[in-house]
Amino acid sequence: MTIAKKLKLGFLIAAFVAAMMPAQLVLAGDEQRAPPEARTSGTLGAQVLRAITQIQEMMQPEDEDDEPDLAGAKAELDELYERRFERMNDFEKSTVLSFYTNYYLTTEDYPGAIGIYEQMLDIETLREDTRLRTYRSLGQLYAAEEEWQKSIDNLEAWRDLSIEEDTIVFRNLAYGHYQMDSIVNALPHWLDFMNLSLDLGMELGRDDYGFLNGLYFGLEDYESARDLTKTMIVKFDDRRDWQNLSAIYAGLDNEDRRVQSLNLYYLKGFMEDEVRFLNLGQSLAGIDAPYTGAKIIQEGLDGEAVEADVDNLTTVTQMHLMASEYASALVPALVAADLDETGDGWDTVGYIHYVMTNYEESVTAFDAAIEKGDLSNEADTLLFLSRAHLELRNFDEAEAAARQSSEAGDERATTAAQNFIRAIDGRRTFHNTIAGRKADAIDFYESYPPLR
Repeated sequence: MTIAKKLKLGFLIAAFVAAMMPAQLVLAGDEQRAPPEARTSGTLGAQVLRAITQIQEMMQPEDEDDEPDLAGAKAELDELYERRFERMNDFEKSTVLSFYTNYYLTTEDYPGAIGIYEQMLDIETLREDTRLRTYRSLGQLYAAEEEWQKSIDNLEAWRDLSIEEDTIVFRNLAYGHYQMDSIVNALPHWLDFMNLSLDLGMELGRDDYGFLNGLYFGLEDYESARDLTKTMIVKFDDRRDWQNLSAIYAGLDNEDRRVQSLNLYYLKGFMEDEVRFLNLGQSLAGIDAPYTGAKIIQEGLDGEAVEADVDNLTTVTQMHLMASEYASALVPALVAADLDETGDGWDTVGYIHYVMTNYEESVTAFDAAIEKGDLSNEADTLLFLSRAHLELRNFDEAEAAARQSSEAGDERATTAAQNFIRAIDGRRTFHNTIAGRKADAIDFYESYPPLR
């Protein structure tokens, strides 16, 4: 059942039962003096009265333990309608039709009830209070059947006739316009519903405020949505409102406030989903707080709110690197390297070891990256492998890796590799020169006899 079909229709049945009571009080006095076939517009004839009384007893037995005989009541109504309806006065007609609506509402036959209500409106001398109830009931029933324009038309007819306003009418007018994608018309009716409810001392729930917020969002009135959401946070402290606040600030292009509100959402312990853990973490990195952002994403990983896949592990690794927390970066990087189907994960591990001056581990990781293959930038990996070998004074291995890098990349990578090869030659020459001088110095000092 849709939202519209969940509208509370129970009050309609009670209303029509109550509507019958004044008629029966009149009948009690008229029964002694009215002629058998009353033709005035405000009384029931004796035959109609007897039939109606029997039908009411079948629908509402005096003994609460007795089950209503709805089928029997409907059969009696049909027989009375066929036999006398055309000869009834207007009051008798409205009374009979009211019992029909009572039956159809009880059996939840809303199309049947709608047909009877429409027929009731054709009665020229229909009492004003009955006409008002009929318009309002039709407004609700058409909404239940998702015939929104007819619902709106009847509710507006009620407002034209009534000297008072009604919260239910305002609410259903708003629903109707909303369902017809006319948010601009739904908004004032919903505001009237809320204001009248408050004036009458009625309590509004979060859903009432939430519907209004939805209208503001639909109209892209983010400033009104922001103010209302702050009110909802104060009144209800609901996680959804804290969550919405960050989305509203995004709509207002206020990045600082968006991140602040999302951070408050996290600090209150509301954050549970992967998207927001990643969003907040990366947003903090974007405002020069990568270490805090990495900690938040790591918390999501530890709590399994964030999936420990290659992308997420790489994200938290990069944020640790941005914060120069290399030891912290190494932990998720190693896990990502094992999961990564390409060599990129081991390339990252190699880089981390390199900046931590763990050159032997760096060489091992870069070798693993090259062996796994499918690298995003093979020339760059080979060049860093060359750098790591150079730091270990593995000149031949460094030169070999640099030459491979020169052949693996584009013109720019080739130029960088060739320049590094010259640097390797320079370091090799320098190293050999220093080594030679050390050897000469040793030989020089060994020519003297040892001191005694």
